Amino acid sequence: MINQLRRREFITLLGGAAVATSASWLLAAPAQQSPGKIPVVGVLWHAASAEEEDVYLSVSRKALHDLGYIEGKNIRLEHRFPAENPDRFRTCARELVEGKADAIIAVTTLGAVELKKLTSTIPIVFVIVPDPVGFGLVESLARPGGNATGLSLMATDLSGKRLGLLKEAVPNLSRVALLVDPTDPFRQRTFKANQVAAEALGISIWPAEIAAPDDVEPVFAKITQDRADGVVFGAGSLLFNLRARIGASALAHRLPALAYIAEEVPSGLLMSYGQDLPDYFRRAAAYVDRILKGAKPADLPVEQPTKFKLLLNLKTAKALGLTIPEPFLQHADEVIE
Repeated sequence: MINQLRRREFITLLGGAAVATSASWLLAAPAQQSPGKIPVVGVLWHAASAEEEDVYLSVSRKALHDLGYIEGKNIRLEHRFPAENPDRFRTCARELVEGKADAIIAVTTLGAVELKKLTSTIPIVFVIVPDPVGFGLVESLARPGGNATGLSLMATDLSGKRLGLLKEAVPNLSRVALLVDPTDPFRQRTFKANQVAAEALGISIWPAEIAAPDDVEPVFAKITQDRADGVVFGAGSLLFNLRARIGASALAHRLPALAYIAEEVPSGLLMSYGQDLPDYFRRAAAYVDRILKGAKPADLPVEQPTKFKLLLNLKTAKALGLTIPEPFLQHADEVIE
């Protein structure tokens, strides 16, 4: 199970208190809607079903409930699941816009971009977008200036930190494969950032493309043949969906794997370093709450991450025969034993 290290517990308690305080005043003000009208909030996910999205869908539902929203009573949620298909993203986005949702949560960059093409009036709250300015979703982080706002994901900026942590945990690391989702619009920038970081650390890195579930094992067989001694997750929602298969293949081929999403690590990865994504979905719910109460997306600055966590899977380390240095263990925010 995941044990919080003692030296982090005080910080966690302080963070929880701050969230509770914020939620209390939000609960105090009921949503300002026309009498008898139940606001409709669309959610454009990326996987094929609610079951596949449950790790974050359940967080979103609870976050809205904690803010005073009860499905069927004072809010209606319209979920769409495009199954990682670009055409389905467009279709699902069109359905939500034509259904005249009061606000739409776009979980990924692709979903946010498709929605932005279709509407300039319905508020859009994006959740996992690495460069909202670069993708044309907002004019600036401080002043979005349109109908979209949300949370900016630091993906490429942490490439050097992640690779450095992997090398610290695996001292002999010299050859790394970067898993690539070919449908991810950020994939080129992700590879370039990792390539620059790898060169600075004296590590050789190359892309390994996974386009479908059946690609996982053949790709890992090729990675092993190419004498890699580590694997890094690139950006892309498909890789998240395939985390169980990827984790199993990484273990089978005795490859330490690094991700930036903590929820991928229990599947057999060695570690992750990045933003707290469940917290992102809770904060996205707070954006929706403010919008339903009359706030305009143009006036709500895009939030940038301020907290990062290092999750280490000791169970995987033992299976790989790795001895994690004690200083590294002390540095971890969470440890799976």
